Amino acid sequence: MNFKRLEAKSSNTKSIVVFVHGYGADGADLLSIGNVLSNSLPDTLFVAPDAPTKCSMSPVGFEWFPIPDMDGSSHMVAMKELDKMSRVANDWIDNLISGEGVSDEDVFLFGFSQGTMLSLYMGPQRKAPLGGIIGFSGKLINVDVLKERINSRPPILLVHGNEDQVVSSACLPEAVEELTSLNFNVKKHLSTGVGHGIAPDGLNKALDFLKEHVV
Repeated sequence: MNFKRLEAKSSNTKSIVVFVHGYGADGADLLSIGNVLSNSLPDTLFVAPDAPTKCSMSPVGFEWFPIPDMDGSSHMVAMKELDKMSRVANDWIDNLISGEGVSDEDVFLFGFSQGTMLSLYMGPQRKAPLGGIIGFSGKLINVDVLKERINSRPPILLVHGNEDQVVSSACLPEAVEELTSLNFNVKKHLSTGVGHGIAPDGLNKALDFLKEHVV
């Protein structure tokens, strides 16, 4: 996968944040967040891959998997692609870990919207737990399949805007309840007056989460 990177300020990479973009976007859409976080995380490398599939609804963007409500695909096709991208992304993360000389526990997924959906699905399928998963404006999908494939339980932070018109904020408590029932350690934050996006208060929560778990 093509990706962009923002090097660790200290030039000594001890941890990695992987930004997982939303439907119709690309890695660059989130990478600038690294500039905000890097002052507090000088030993963290920030990387932002592009999904390998062009988005049918956005000529300049990419998608991790189709969305039936938007592109007319079937649920079966969408979940099949979710499975495929989960394997592809995890293989890519394996290579990243090897290339940068860090451990699984030093890697954090930072997803937005569809990127959150993919992160929550693929992260727990890894045998060695990641350092954590941060998900903005997303939801937990394909739960029945995920339940059978959980190999690890990284800590999770979920953030949502209470005025999100794209992915309902009701998806936040639903995901927290489901993940908690599966024995995940989950924190949540609801951003008041925020739509489908990343607001300063939510980003501060993400930074606190990273500072807590970065070794």
